[in-house]
Amino acid sequence: MKYRVGWIVALLAVSATAADIERGEYLLHAAGCSGCHTADEDDALPLAGGHALETPFGTFFTPNITPDIETGIGAWSDEDFVTALWHGTAPDGSSYYPSFPYTSYTGMQREDVLDIKAYIFSLDPVRQENREHDLEWYLFTRLAAWGWQLLNFSPERFAADGEHDDEWNRGAYLVRHLGHCGECHSPRNALGKVLIEQELAGNREGPNGKKVPDITPNRDAGIGRWSLSEIEFFLEIGMLPDGDFTGGAMSPVIDDNTGLLTASDRRAIVLYLQSVRPSGT
Repeated sequence: MKYRVGWIVALLAVSATAADIERGEYLLHAAGCSGCHTADEDDALPLAGGHALETPFGTFFTPNITPDIETGIGAWSDEDFVTALWHGTAPDGSSYYPSFPYTSYTGMQREDVLDIKAYIFSLDPVRQENREHDLEWYLFTRLAAWGWQLLNFSPERFAADGEHDDEWNRGAYLVRHLGHCGECHSPRNALGKVLIEQELAGNREGPNGKKVPDITPNRDAGIGRWSLSEIEFFLEIGMLPDGDFTGGAMSPVIDDNTGLLTASDRRAIVLYLQSVRPSGT
């Protein structure tokens, strides 16, 4: 059975090239998949799920996204994968809760989505059952997620802004969509919808109940006093302007995401961050 499963996974991924897979590995880290889909234990298997995400609505446990046929996503088609990231819908038609940041991933380019899938499907399957979410009583059914989408979500691809150059647009794409920075760094309303008009202005009640800082160019509340090189260095190794190092939830983001980006992508992110509206204005 083990060899049969491996053969099926290989067949499903046969159209991917080595270049697609290599690019997909880079994009997977840029999208922060490893940090969320790997449990917190030291011996946790990468992408096999189990990471606990505490929110005001209960605790969500991330699923196994290895190419295991039975417990992971090994049976997913390309369209299943695209639909999940673009529309927040599972292969069986049910809606995902917005703890899965499809509200940001919806802007991703199709090529990027499929290259991430190609990389995931190149990995060894891991058989690990998913944990049930532990949510408030009114979220016991996925109909609640469907209703949330109906009220709060409009799928839309990223479109370059002609008033800005390619570097700025690359930064906007990385921050708004692939890196989904606003999912943590922007405030949300009572229903959990990200307040786009307060982009990156911080969140008093972020993941696991922790306050998430303002990263707008506000000179007092945000990072407006940081130089371009200080922000770049922070994204690379997590060092703050005063020489201390970041901790908490940002540490794995540095290790598994921004620290693995190219210098040009980190610079694009910084240029975009420096251009957003300062909080409070």
